[in-house]
Amino acid sequence: MSTKKSSLVIVYHRQPYEEAVEDGKVVFRPNRSPNGIVPTLKSFFQRTEPGAGAWVAWKHAQPGEAFERVVHIDDVNGGYTVSRLPLTPEEVESFYHVTSKEALWPVLHSFPWLFSYDNVDWDTFRSVNRKFAEAAAAQAEDDAVIWIHDYNLWLVPAYLRQLKPKAKIAFFHHTPFPAADVFNILPWRQEILESLLACDLVGFHIPRYARNFAELARALGGAEIAETVPVDAGFGAMGQALSEPDMPVKLRVGGRTVALDSAPVGTDAALIRSVVEKPASRAIQREIREGLGDRRLIMAVGRTDYTKGMIEAMEGFERLLERRPELIGQVKLVVTSVRAAASMKVYDDTQRNIEATVGRINGRFSKLDWTPVVLFSNSTPFETLLSYYHAADICLTTPLRDGLNLVAKEYVAAKAGTPGALVLSEFAGCAVELPDALLTNPYSKRNLDRALDEALDMPAAEAAERMRRMEAAVQRCDIACWADHVFAEFGKIGFGTTENRAAA
Repeated sequence: MSTKKSSLVIVYHRQPYEEAVEDGKVVFRPNRSPNGIVPTLKSFFQRTEPGAGAWVAWKHAQPGEAFERVVHIDDVNGGYTVSRLPLTPEEVESFYHVTSKEALWPVLHSFPWLFSYDNVDWDTFRSVNRKFAEAAAAQAEDDAVIWIHDYNLWLVPAYLRQLKPKAKIAFFHHTPFPAADVFNILPWRQEILESLLACDLVGFHIPRYARNFAELARALGGAEIAETVPVDAGFGAMGQALSEPDMPVKLRVGGRTVALDSAPVGTDAALIRSVVEKPASRAIQREIREGLGDRRLIMAVGRTDYTKGMIEAMEGFERLLERRPELIGQVKLVVTSVRAAASMKVYDDTQRNIEATVGRINGRFSKLDWTPVVLFSNSTPFETLLSYYHAADICLTTPLRDGLNLVAKEYVAAKAGTPGALVLSEFAGCAVELPDALLTNPYSKRNLDRALDEALDMPAAEAAERMRRMEAAVQRCDIACWADHVFAEFGKIGFGTTENRAAA
């Protein structure tokens, strides 16, 4: 194994491939879906010197289990190193399922009444974060960019600043970032904030989250908001739930400058369109439409999570059938709700509630030749899901709070220029990019009912024009645009290839 250090190290809890055993040998397969955050992050290695990228992730391992800790992956991204951090089942349970999901997740999503403190072992959380930092430091050049992802690694920057003082440390939040009065519910708020302020760059999907972080840093950490810029006109008109007129982009604290950035992750619109136009996908789409006949199809897609608003979406559909009985037998709701994390009571309860709601609606309204709701609880292949999107008349995406929500963008891209309606929660981060969706407040039954009625009754010309504008927005801010933006921000904090740094 080469001891060459890396100029770009990505730190994320998931491994960048699927690990399997074939004929007694461990093999690394590409992710089944070519879309999503892991393939997106791997593509960043295409912009470094060949072999100059590294990835740090955890691997479930029993104490003392032997496996190759550092492996080299050669794929379309040009080759990179993967450092696999062994975590025992007990560490994963404590660090991820308890601290991350039961304590941090509900606060981030502004569900403070679900915050659970009693079972948290913060020392284990610290220990795991320290292990990630040490693994990243071992792979990184002294002046590398080390890019850390998401809230469960909040303490990594502070440890890295000690281990690699010359490194450029960047952090990206894939979740919302709440207002200070909600964030401060966390007993470890000061430690978390001080770690994030050890970064050179802290990124978020949308300006609102950056604003919330800046105000927290000012109030709790004594930071000065040193520079604010107007928000780009493409990120939502004023008056939306998540709109902001301007955004802090620079903090000063303790003699250091911390840059703030907002960049909503895009989707690979070109890839999605190419998939839906494949003959195999066209065949699936024909099968779906033939099965529907003249009925209209509504899609609701998300993980099994109380933040995703799946119950609210289904109850909205139930009220639709109650208030407009002429639609009974004429419209079908397809729900995909895939469990986000195993062995967690809160998600088990959510799944049971979803299944009970489906059962109640089907029990009330089913006919011999028509079932109003179809529920898929297992992961749906990427090509099949895109075919459902393409065939769907309406996408019902109603999270109660969401950092971004790629489902909405994938639906728009998968329509590939055909008419459709997107009913979108105004509390999804992507709502600021898609003002032509039918924005709704999922906390209000009346408001959600209004949006569903508008989607079903919208004139074809209006639906086509709204979809055209949304498609333009999704294509304009696609995954390549996001990568370009992030690399430009890396450049501002001093990142370049080895040759560029030598030339400088």
